[in-house]
Amino acid sequence: MGKRVLVVDDEKLIVKGIRFSLLQDSLEVDCAYDGEEALNMAKDNDYDLILLDVMLPKMDGFQVCQQIREFSDVPIIMLTAKGDDMDKILGLDYGADDYITKPFNILEVKARIKAIMRRGRKKDEKEAPDNVIEKNGMKIDRESRRVFIDGQEVNLTAKEFDVLELLAMNQDKVYSREQLLKLVWGYDYPGDARTVDVHIRRLREKIEKTPSNPKYVYTKWGVGYYFKG
Repeated sequence: MGKRVLVVDDEKLIVKGIRFSLLQDSLEVDCAYDGEEALNMAKDNDYDLILLDVMLPKMDGFQVCQQIREFSDVPIIMLTAKGDDMDKILGLDYGADDYITKPFNILEVKARIKAIMRRGRKKDEKEAPDNVIEKNGMKIDRESRRVFIDGQEVNLTAKEFDVLELLAMNQDKVYSREQLLKLVWGYDYPGDARTVDVHIRRLREKIEKTPSNPKYVYTKWGVGYYFKG
């Protein structure tokens, strides 16, 4: 069974073009044309990735992304308006893993999708001698990709988990934003370092009792981020 992608956009010509191109890469492609339809399809099916437009009828892409995050950590790439940085930041805040600016080149879309799927495949294939990391009240189950703080589960997105896992496995090692971007998002990821900052901030809001005075993920000013359990 091939990888399965859900493409969501109310512009049917765009959906048709993306679907045709992805089918050439042997991907299974489902399509939705409004927010409610997209949310229902995400609930009823297992997708390897969702390509989600921001501007949608019935329910916008931010709402769809936020509600999907309540039950799934499926990678989500949001399609945002050209030059609208606020859409990009909001998309990441609501749980998106990546964003692509409209109008886009279909080759860029395919490259982003392949980068995310390649990252997921490497994680599936990697054999880990220690699948559970326990530090200072935090438990990271690498096999089930679940995180617990003092026994309470914390729901992280796929990328939030990837960042936390990398830092926790290399305690006290400082990673620059550029290093995290390459290691977590992939060497061919064309995004910028702000993506890392947003994910770190969102991660802290979930795992830290006081995000401004962290217990786990620290900032080394002018250098990057590190984990101290």
